[in-house]
Amino acid sequence: MKQVVILASEHCLFSSVGGPMDIFLQAGRLWNGIVGETPSPYFDVKIVTLDGQSVMATNQVVITPHCSVDEIENTDLILIPSQGFNFRNQDDAFFKKVHWLKKCYERGADLASMCTGAFTLAATGLLDGKSATTHWGVAEEFKKAFPKVILRTDLMVTDEGRLFCSGGVTADLNLSLFLINKYCGKEVALQTSRCTLIDLGRIAQQPFTMFIPEKNHLDAQILKVQEWMEDNFNHNLANETLAQKVDMSTRNFNRRFKAATGTTVVNYVQLLRTEKAKKELEDGRKSFDEISYNVGYENVSFFRRLFKKHTGLSPKEYQQKFFRFVEA
Repeated sequence: MKQVVILASEHCLFSSVGGPMDIFLQAGRLWNGIVGETPSPYFDVKIVTLDGQSVMATNQVVITPHCSVDEIENTDLILIPSQGFNFRNQDDAFFKKVHWLKKCYERGADLASMCTGAFTLAATGLLDGKSATTHWGVAEEFKKAFPKVILRTDLMVTDEGRLFCSGGVTADLNLSLFLINKYCGKEVALQTSRCTLIDLGRIAQQPFTMFIPEKNHLDAQILKVQEWMEDNFNHNLANETLAQKVDMSTRNFNRRFKAATGTTVVNYVQLLRTEKAKKELEDGRKSFDEISYNVGYENVSFFRRLFKKHTGLSPKEYQQKFFRFVEA
């Protein structure tokens, strides 16, 4: 039986403790019960805290652990729950967690983070030069904090052999299924998926992401252009046209734009227009041909390809997934 430890701490998300715990504990139990077979659990799961004392989750629910980290001699897997927006706290407790995780990894334990728990895992240095994921909304902050980590916010789950990460809050369930598949095989993972109604194939975070332009920079002229682009996204946004608005050469404008926003003008325009198109598709009032023209693309086929490139879905697939019913 595999030993799983969930490292709870102050302000962690309750769901990223209880959810994975339930999924791992049900592997070999729930399916067997449905088909009338004797339960055969695959995992023993314990919640731990640094000192063995209870902690308060973000929803003000008290989490009572089984024991302290010092009482864990051997374990196969350690799960690091999401810290919500409290991931910035780097107090003594944070560094104690980091030290303990590194020590356990050296002893053979696998480590897996959920959502913003990736900040804790990355702080160990074990992810340097490796792929990781976290919630797309904190991607820029993660990149700045851990530039040596290859961030993949297009993925729901990343696998670096013994280091795993998952994206948003509910992605902890996808990570749990992914790990059950890794440790117990596809059949057990499929059984667990069917019983819990969690999609085993949900591996992409890309359709859920939203383009949030980088504006936290000190280049006033570039910021001025960004604001103009948002108000005139369906106009001519050629590099030369934009550069003229701030009296720069095209070459200098391109250099400063990328330095300020972290991306090229062309990619920025594509992301900006794609975000506008997504809202129109969610509204459901217009055809994609109309939407394409409204956001600045006369070549519908070209924009259809761009849309899929940036969202991972065709316009039709996106609308089916995110359509909002609108009253007449």
